[in-house]
Amino acid sequence: MPGPEDASTSQSQSPAPPTTFKSLGLIDPLLEALDRMGYKKPTDIQVESIPHALEGRDIIGIAATGSGKTAAFALPILQKLWEEPKGLFACVLAPTRELAYQISEQFEALGSAMGVRCAVVVGGMDMPTQQIALAKRPHVVIGTPGRLLDHLETTKGFSLRTLKFLVMDEADRLLNLEFAEAIDKILKLIPKERTTYLYSATMTTKVAKLQRASLSNPVKVEVASKYQTVDTLLQYYVLMPFIDKQAYFIYLVHSLAGNSIIVFTRTKAEAQMLSIILRILSFAAVPIHGDMSQSQRLGALAKFKSGSRKILVATDIASRGLDIPSVDIVINYDVPQHSKDYIHRVGRTARAGRSGKAITLVSQYDVELVQRIEEVIGKKMALYETEAEDIAAIKERVEEASRAAKMEMKDADMNGKKGKKRKHDDYGGKDDKDRDDDVVEAGMPVLKKKSKHRR
Repeated sequence: MPGPEDASTSQSQSPAPPTTFKSLGLIDPLLEALDRMGYKKPTDIQVESIPHALEGRDIIGIAATGSGKTAAFALPILQKLWEEPKGLFACVLAPTRELAYQISEQFEALGSAMGVRCAVVVGGMDMPTQQIALAKRPHVVIGTPGRLLDHLETTKGFSLRTLKFLVMDEADRLLNLEFAEAIDKILKLIPKERTTYLYSATMTTKVAKLQRASLSNPVKVEVASKYQTVDTLLQYYVLMPFIDKQAYFIYLVHSLAGNSIIVFTRTKAEAQMLSIILRILSFAAVPIHGDMSQSQRLGALAKFKSGSRKILVATDIASRGLDIPSVDIVINYDVPQHSKDYIHRVGRTARAGRSGKAITLVSQYDVELVQRIEEVIGKKMALYETEAEDIAAIKERVEEASRAAKMEMKDADMNGKKGKKRKHDDYGGKDDKDRDDDVVEAGMPVLKKKSKHRR
């Protein structure tokens, strides 16, 4: 049987691809939903992958962020579900909890004319409520690997023995060692005779990792090179001394006021600190990171999506897959350690053909990392012009806000707020496998704690 290394390749090169969803062979209920959602024309990844998917092929899909990958795998699944309606028909795995909720929203919107039912199973949320949802045999189960495995092993009456489709979204991360144990166990508990889709903006070429997903005669659909940013994205860097980093950051935010901005930091503490500094300086900002409860994280996303907060300060929780409409600018407060993390971060803007800006703060310690990123993406970042006098004028006020933020965080820590949040889920609990915070993704070392529980 051919393996992933033998996958036939389909690349977007034909001069006159089909220009409508109808010409791709989709059924009327899906066409109606697409029309209601305002999708007039299929994207390149949809044009290339949907015909193969409707033929029943396994797919490895690689396309730039914001190119419609979710619809590329959801539409064929929903069409097959229309032909063969049954519960627990498909399972979608995602590396982060927020992405799982977003995929569920897309499935329900695209399948609205069919009455499709979805259940989201992720860590940080109530197990019994999820068990009730699974008992109703939803058509599609979307989850993070750790919590899904918990249900497969402990929820009475729940199994995926009749599963027809398995999807791994952001597959390159799901196939990393970070999720290896949970993924391997899940694959043993689902049918070998199934259709499998792997989708990501960046994809591993290591066959051993792809073999783990048990692909059968897959077709590789590639509408982007391995590491690529979109042409509508303007990429800049700001060169500054490390000691003045916060002042330069506030100058940037002030000069870009009125835009929708996502700020990426390397650590959870830094995300919290910057969000407090921004609040003290009267900017409408909200943080999202792994030390927040799931309901707090969803609430923060909702405020940002609705526009009531113009700035989202995030760890790499928010870098993968999240489709937040009209993000104008991405600011990399910290340069990501890995080039593909940069691609996922800046992919939060300039989505679906829109334009956007990415600005990376570069200190004397970051030059080599930036050069490495430029080499991988094949583009040079342009220098973003700053005014030294303006930065000097706000420096003292920013330092005051920074001291106040440190005191606030220290007080919160002493009151035990962090300890309560971390007690189980974030350190060694059963949900730790889908903890989805920034540490591993940013390439930072992790202190492993001995525990009876599964990581």
